[in-house]
Amino acid sequence: MRIIPAIDIIGGKCVRLTKGDYQTSKVYSENPLEVAKAFEDSGIQYVHIVDLDGAKAKQIVNYRPLELIASKTNLKIDFGGGLKSDEDLRIAFDCGVKQVTVGSVAVQEPQTFEKWLSIYGSDKIILGADCENGLIAVNGWKESSSHKVIPFIKNYHVKGVQFVICTDISKDGMLQGPSFDLYKAILDECSDNEERSIKLIASGGVSLIGDIKKLEELGCEAVIIGKAIYENKISLADLKNFI
Repeated sequence: MRIIPAIDIIGGKCVRLTKGDYQTSKVYSENPLEVAKAFEDSGIQYVHIVDLDGAKAKQIVNYRPLELIASKTNLKIDFGGGLKSDEDLRIAFDCGVKQVTVGSVAVQEPQTFEKWLSIYGSDKIILGADCENGLIAVNGWKESSSHKVIPFIKNYHVKGVQFVICTDISKDGMLQGPSFDLYKAILDECSDNEERSIKLIASGGVSLIGDIKKLEELGCEAVIIGKAIYENKISLADLKNFI
């Protein structure tokens, strides 16, 4: 299973939120590039970068730190936050990201999402399926949609989506364990056979190495880890040993 640390950016700084609430923002580093280099030095190959300013502004804002991390490390970046237009995707890929995560557009403009999926391919486009109380959230988690998470994922899986990031917002930043039952249900419902299995990336609530092992046993393809690293609940040495 792939280990993917998270770097969330506000005002060019590395921060973490709790349950997606911008009022809870805590700065962990003034320099996201230094954080990324520390991850790389620990043997990590992937990073999940979110432009939280972009999510609020509905367009890419923090492209400079993104560009620096892409050019100064060998980390494979998946990037999300404010990707609303063809130009946003062009900027992201020009900055050097390997994948983009698209959530709100998949809900609000399905034709645009399907166009991007066709243009860039399912290996480049990750479906963002973040939810609260079983409903997909949009616009930086500030609004709930009427879409139930499992049918939403199944619909796009049929249309060719391979990679899905799913965060249970109620777990995000709480360090109380992931939504194991939710991930099991998604994997059970969206895996016709081994070749058609969804590549599910778990996110939110991870606080122990044991959480990672359990997600691996469930069949998650990857896990995103944020606050547990920054609060030293899980060390980079622990992750290096796991890898």
